[in-house]
Amino acid sequence: MKHFVLRTLLQAKRLIIIATGCTILAAGVAMIVLPGPAIVVIPLGLAVLATEFLWARKLLATVKERIGRMRNGNGDQKDR
Repeated sequence: MKHFVLRTLLQAKRLIIIATGCTILAAGVAMIVLPGPAIVVIPLGLAVLATEFLWARKLLATVKERIGRMRNGNGDQKDR
């Protein structure tokens, strides 16, 4: 019985994380054309999803790298 309850709680937690992350990510994508800080909200949504998904972790790393390059003034150029 304990195993069933624990598994159900873990599934509920995962569902909440997925719903929250997708909602934040969708809001960030909408902010690309609507007023709002899309550059902040999109990585936040990816960070929430990265707690459960490898693809989100990889995409978040790519976004962080590009933001870092933009801060350094390198734009889209690759480091050589």
